[in-house]
This record gives sequence, structure tokens and C-alpha cells, in this order.
Amino acid sequence: MSKPNYRDIARQAGVGTATVERVLNGRGGVRPELVEKVISAARRLNYPRKLPETHRGLLRIEALMVRPDTTFYRRLSHAFERIAATLDPLVVVHRSFAEELNPEGIARRILSAGLSRAGLILAVPSHPVIAAAVEKVNAQGLPVVHVVTRASERVGEFIGIDNHAAGRTAALYISRMALRTGPVAAICHPIYQVHRDRIRGFSDYFREHPAGSSFEWLGFGGDEEHFSADRLWSALEMYPGLAGLYNAGGANSALIEVLRRHPRGRDVFFVGHELTEYTRAALRDGIMDIVLDQAPEAQARRALDVILRRIGLTEIEPDRAPIHFITITKEGL
Repeated sequence: MSKPNYRDIARQAGVGTATVERVLNGRGGVRPELVEKVISAARRLNYPRKLPETHRGLLRIEALMVRPDTTFYRRLSHAFERIAATLDPLVVVHRSFAEELNPEGIARRILSAGLSRAGLILAVPSHPVIAAAVEKVNAQGLPVVHVVTRASERVGEFIGIDNHAAGRTAALYISRMALRTGPVAAICHPIYQVHRDRIRGFSDYFREHPAGSSFEWLGFGGDEEHFSADRLWSALEMYPGLAGLYNAGGANSALIEVLRRHPRGRDVFFVGHELTEYTRAALRDGIMDIVLDQAPEAQARRALDVILRRIGLTEIEPDRAPIHFITITKEGL
């Protein structure tokens, strides 16, 4: 492939070739935000020459998340906070939350031009309106990284676990370790692609290993405690011999309470995600059997490493492999 030229950089940055020439040759007279776009575009295209230094003020990286009431997203937010404290003082990581079920509001936050941003880290649901906003700001030269789940399939790098593998792993444990064979249920929040990937992996495993237990029922709990508890209670009543339960999302505390109260709850082999105070206690009590923790701290670190590389503050290319999820049992606490 031929090396990139001024026209390629101009197209990527959304500016004219004259602006690119002035920036790359240090002639001045270009607004700082346009200088940033040109240099960022040149770096993304691997323009083969030493590029001028552009960063004179604060570099603002925005991390936009949802559900601050959940332990997982609090862990993720605190991880960004802790890591930011170790970075160059000129790098500011701004953490904020949006309403999960308001895609238009999330899109407006993504498109917001109130403050200059050097990078955008997203942990928000997938939705056509959100995806369009992501693609628009990325086309304008803003580096975008998706954490936990993808908000756009077309642009931005994804940092997260292999969710299909996580679902298969949950199925493997239930099929091999449950006290009995029989019907198996799962609960998820379908607005998240990663939950759908986990359920697909879970289903694939049982389809490929038909002996013994079988995946019979899927409930949509919406990561809400009341709905998730109702779905699980219904499954227990529908399947008196329920052998296993996989929760691909949140609301573990509600499911744990149902299994504590129901007369057959302790007979169900329960696999869920994220180590929290509730799941830790449930592991100790034998209500929960396996926790698959997706290490939000590692995801935050990788996401910031990717952004810092894309804006030229480090020469180290981050690892591209999925984040390793951690299997935790009672004996491993």
C-alpha cells in the first residue's frame, strides 16, 4: 500500500489539505482543535515522519457509563478514577453516567461539543441512535473505545471478555458439576449484545453436548431485581426439577434471595457474573456455585491504554486479546 498523503489525512480529519500542510510543517495560524484533529488523523494513518507536538493544555478523556447503582459499573468507574491518578497531570479522565434506557439522551451526550475531548470511552447499550452518534464523532477524528459492550459494530475498538466463551463456560460447569441432570434456565438483559453473545455460547454448548441436562428456558429480567426475581420464581414453578441457572447479566442479589426462599432453591446449580458483596456471601453460603468476573479494572486499564496510544502519548501498542474473565468459587475466596 502507498504511504498516506495530505489528501488522506485531510479526509480523515475533515479539513482541507492546506490546513494539513500548515499543521505538519508547523506554520501556525490553525485553531488548536483542528491541529489536534490533523495530528490524530496522521497518527491513525501511520504518516511516516515525526509529527509536531500538539498537546499544550489539558487532554480530556471522557468515560461515559450507565447504571451507577450497580456494583459492576461502580467498580469500573472507580478503576478509571484510580488509573487516572497515575497518569500525567495534563491527562484528565472525566467519568459520567447516562440513563440506560434513554438512547436519545446517550446519543446527545456522545455528540456533545461543550468541551474538547481527546478520546471517548463508552460503556453504554447498543441502539441505532447511539451507534449513529458514535460513528459521527469518530468520523470527526475522535478516538472511541467500547468497554464491556459495543455501542457500534462499525467503528471503535472493543475492550472486554470473550462473552461467547463465558456463556459456554457457564454451560460447561452446570453440565459437569450440577447435583442432578434436568432442565436448565438462563436470564439476561437483551438490549446488550454481550448478554446475547453469552446466551448464544450457553445455548451452543448444550446443543453440542446433548447428553444429561438441557437448556430449556430463557427469561428477560432487564437487570432489574423485581423482574428478574419474578422470572426465576416462574422458572422454578414451571420446572420442579430445575438443575441449573445461568444469569448472564445483573440483579444477582434478587436471584440469590429467591433461591434462599424457595424450597428447591439450594438444589439449583447457579452460575452468574461479577464478584460483589452479594455474590461473595452467596458463594460462602452455597446458594451460588460459580462467579465469572469480567475484571472491570483490567478493562479500564486497557481502554485508557488504547486511547493514550491513539492520541500519541505512548508508543506501546496495547494487547488486542480479550480480557480474561476470572472463575471464582467458594474455595477461591
